[in-house]
Parts: sequence; structure tokens; C-alpha cells
Amino acid sequence: QVQLVESGGGRVQAGGSLSVSCAASERTFSRYVMGWFRQAPGKEREFVAGINWSGGSTSYADSVKGRFTISRDNAKNTVYLRMNSLKPEDTAVYYCAADPRTTFGIGTTRSWYEYWGQGTQVTVSS
Repeated sequence: QVQLVESGGGRVQAGGSLSVSCAASERTFSRYVMGWFRQAPGKEREFVAGINWSGGSTSYADSVKGRFTISRDNAKNTVYLRMNSLKPEDTAVYYCAADPRTTFGIGTTRSWYEYWGQGTQVTVSS
């Protein structure tokens, strides 16, 4: 069972930046595809960004492309999401997710991922 723990959420003004991290308990983390999702009140959980096992391939939702950057450090079993030029509509609980199927590509749907963290709140004020 993989445990994922997010950290780094908080409150920031519009136009500001924030980073969130996700630490995994498994040594086999380096084989996993990792994703970030978010869920705003009253809305469905949506894909934000994903990264393959090596970090050599990434995928982003159109709404965050050019503003957010996903990265990973396999030596630290950690994936990061750097968020720049934040907007009030980025306000949500951010979740990291893990897919242990190394060669299946980067999924963009909730059902693609097997393991989930508990989430961290990001609030962007106008």
C-alpha cells in the first residue's frame, strides 16, 4: 500500500506563487506515474498535471499550462507542483495521485490512478 502525503498548501494573493509537495512511502516510487488533481467546492475533481517515472515527460491541463510546473525527485520519493501567476479560480484542494503502471503513459482521469493523498488546501484571494 502506497501512502502519499501532500504538504505546502496555503493562502496567497492573485498573481502570487506557491509550491506543493507530495511524499511517497514506497521505495518503488521511481517507477510510478504521478499526477496532481484538484477539487473546488461543488465541482468534480480535475486533472492538473502529470509526470512519468523518469520526469522526462509531463502533461498539463490547458487551464494551468504555462503557469504550473510538475517535477519529481526520485531520490527523495517526492513530486512537486510549482504554481505561478495564481488566479482565484485555482482555489481548490490539491491531491497527488500515483499510478504504478510504469509504461502506460500519463493518465488524466481519476480512474487512471490507484493511490491518492489526503489533499492540501490552496486558496488564492483576489
